[in-house]
Parts: sequence; C-alpha cells; structure tokens
Amino acid sequence: MRGKILILTGVAVGYVLGARAGRERYEQIKRFTGKLWNDPRVQHQVERVEDYAKDKAPEVAEFIADNAKRVVRQVSGTAGSSSKASTSKASTARTGASKTSASKTTASKSSASRSGASKSGSTSSTSSK
Repeated sequence: MRGKILILTGVAVGYVLGARAGRERYEQIKRFTGKLWNDPRVQHQVERVEDYAKDKAPEVAEFIADNAKRVVRQVSGTAGSSSKASTSKASTARTGASKTSASKTTASKSSASRSGASKSGSTSSTSSK
C-alpha cells in the first residue's frame, strides 16, 4: 500500500511540475490534493504512520549507530590491514608462548615441590607462593 501511495505521489508531482496545461489545471490538482490530504481517512493513516515512526525511531537510531561504528572499525582496520594482520599473528604467538611458559613454570614448581618432599621424607608438600 505504501508503495502505491509513493508511486501516485511521484506521478502527481511529476505531472504538476511537467504539465503544460497552465494555471487552471495546476489549481485543479492543488484543490484535489488539498481535499485528499484533509480527508479524515488519510489523516488517520498519517497519524498511524507518525506513531509508528515515533515508536521505531530509537531502534532505527541504535541500528544506524551500531552499523556506523562497525563501518568505522572496518575502514580503520582496512587502512592498516597488513600491519594489523602481522600484529595479530605476533600477538597470538606471544599469547601462545605465555601459556606454554606458564604451564612449564607450573610443571617445574610441581616437580620441585615433589622432589623437595621426597628429600625431606615428608608426604605432604607445602608450596610457597
């Protein structure tokens, strides 16, 4: 329905702007559109559309803001994509190395704790942190 209204509006505007029928035809179209616009059924639909737009405005604003932020991130990421990719790989390598180092440290502490417990003859181990 909305598409039909838009098409009719476009046709009417195009006709008015492009018509060479003169002032009389222009006034006739203007009177007709005034009557149509002031029709209670049309005004009821206008109010419904306004209410709908007011209800959806916050959602639309949020959607636009989120997508604008995403585009900005993509554009700023695209500008340095080659350096970003190498930075990302280096970061991943560091993270992997840190995890490996941490697990080796934990394992060595655990074995030192066991060896210290076996040397002292005690079965319970106390670790100092």
